[in-house]
Amino acid sequence: MAISLSLVVVAALIVLILLRTGYLRLWPALAAVLFGFCLASTGIAPGITGAITSVTGWVSSF
Repeated sequence: MAISLSLVVVAALIVLILLRTGYLRLWPALAAVLFGFCLASTGIAPGITGAITSVTGWVSSF
């Protein structure tokens, strides 16, 4: 839970920075957020969560 919460915070900061600098517009960002919420309710969500957990475990082993 701590890894996923910190990953959410880092991702939110990156999106905020991209919005403020103009590299990301508001409507595409909202569409991506809605897509993420829809994707989280599908059957592929556990696979994505497992992949993120594997990558963070691999990175933290360094």
